[in-house]
Amino acid sequence: MKNLSGAFLRYRIMAWVTGVVLASLTVWLVVGYGFLDYANTESKPDLYRLLWMAHGWLYVIYLVVGVDLAFRVRYSVGRTLGILIAGTIPFASFFAEAFVHRDLVRRELLPA
Repeated sequence: MKNLSGAFLRYRIMAWVTGVVLASLTVWLVVGYGFLDYANTESKPDLYRLLWMAHGWLYVIYLVVGVDLAFRVRYSVGRTLGILIAGTIPFASFFAEAFVHRDLVRRELLPA
């Protein structure tokens, strides 16, 4: 398990990047549909569309590093799926990253 700290660091970075992008897009979505005219597709800013595409690609990277970490730690299929699905729910990747960190410290695989 010598490469575990590198795998965890990659997962941690992608969990935060994916989470921040998805959380900001979710807030933008609520504001856009609640207070602006985002029902009309021409009124959506190009940056909004690009960030949704970026989140899709970032999520693919999140999946790769999440599966890599899960294989190295030997997580069960259910726990692995829970961690991977967290990248699609706003703010859930932050909780998943904290859970993984706590679990690895508890297992004494990472220094506190």
